[in-house]
This record gives sequence, C-alpha cells and structure tokens, in this order.
Amino acid sequence: MLIRVAAPEDFPALRAIEARGGEAFRAVGMPEVADDEPMPLAVLASLRVWVLVDPEPVAWVAVAVVDGGAHVEQVCTAPERAGERLGAALLDHVGAWARGDGLVAVTLTTFRDVPWNAPYYRRLGFAEVAEPGPGLREVVAREASHGLDPAARVVMARAV
Repeated sequence: MLIRVAAPEDFPALRAIEARGGEAFRAVGMPEVADDEPMPLAVLASLRVWVLVDPEPVAWVAVAVVDGGAHVEQVCTAPERAGERLGAALLDHVGAWARGDGLVAVTLTTFRDVPWNAPYYRRLGFAEVAEPGPGLREVVAREASHGLDPAARVVMARAV
C-alpha cells in the first residue's frame, strides 16, 4: 500500500468510494447523508488530497488549512476495506504533513453519536474542541446550510 498525492484522474474513483461508504449511514437512520452527492470534482481539485492505493485507490483524505490546522474535509475508506486502519494511516499522514508545514493540529467535524465518527476519532487521539476558531465556526455554518444539524456535529482536533 502506498499513500500519494491524488491526481485528477483519481477523482472519479474517490467519489465512488465516498458514495459507497455513505451507504452505511442508512443503517443508523441517516438516509439523507447516504443520498448526499459526493464531493464535487471542482472542490476536490481545490483541496490537498491524498489517496491510499493498493494498487487502485481504496481510501482517501481531503484537507484544507483552517485556523492554523490541517482541516479534514473528508476521509473515506472503501467499505470492503473497513477495519484495516486505512483511515487512521491517512490521518497520520496528514498529521506528519501538518507538522512539516508548521501547522498546529489536525481538525475535523463529524457526527457526535455515529460509531464510526466521533467515537472512532476519540480512539485515534482526537478531542472535542470547546472553542472553535472563526474558520472552524464557518465550516460548521456551511455544514448547517447544507442540512447538517449543528447539535449532532462536533468539532475535534488532534495536536501534531
């Protein structure tokens, strides 16, 4: 397995991984999340994106710099590869990149009570951010404008 910068020709496969991974939200009563359109190609192109290949893409992470941290806009693993710690490997990669770039943390927003969301990230060393900075508050507001209930979401960070 190899983590590398995603190329534009990877983007359709990454969107397909996201769509397949989103299906798990149906089992927790969140069909609207499962039905959500994967990240648009133009948005993928505007972010730092790394892909884990084996030899084809099996997981990926998209990152933007927000409030001095590497903010994870999306991390996805192909459902058939769940449990292999691929997402954790990608988050560690982002942390190493962030540290090398002088950033202070890896941040993300996620669902508070979905088992493979906040509880999973806590196991990986992330903690809830009590006072998100202005950029992270803007991320939460953007999510709310797309129908995600801010009360069901949590901002988390892990120091690098």
